[in-house]
Amino acid sequence: MKKTDVKIYKERLLELRARLRGDVEHMAEGALKKNRTEANGDLSSMPIHMADIGSDNFEQEFTLSLMQNDEGTLEQIETALERIEEGEYGRCEECGARIPKVRLNALPYASLCVKCAEKQEKDW
Repeated sequence: MKKTDVKIYKERLLELRARLRGDVEHMAEGALKKNRTEANGDLSSMPIHMADIGSDNFEQEFTLSLMQNDEGTLEQIETALERIEEGEYGRCEECGARIPKVRLNALPYASLCVKCAEKQEKDW
């Protein structure tokens, strides 16, 4: 892969990492609020209905699930950045073939070619 291409992908990865880190931090602040009034800006002193508590719990669990997914993507981005530094970026970790630019444009942190990624999905 050309150095100019690698530089472009590195910039994309750094931008994506910065955006995801900001998203994760923002979600963490919202999901981990201590009480309902802080989370929703609810100024009412009325007792909280059980359905509202259930909704709040679901929303918190959903947000935590999204955060976990984003953390996994951040790990893949970090690995891709390490592969750039090692000169291995753009090569499949399984078979060593070049990963097509179309795939890297869609998933700049991809570590497998399409064929190996499909095989891995079938094995799961």
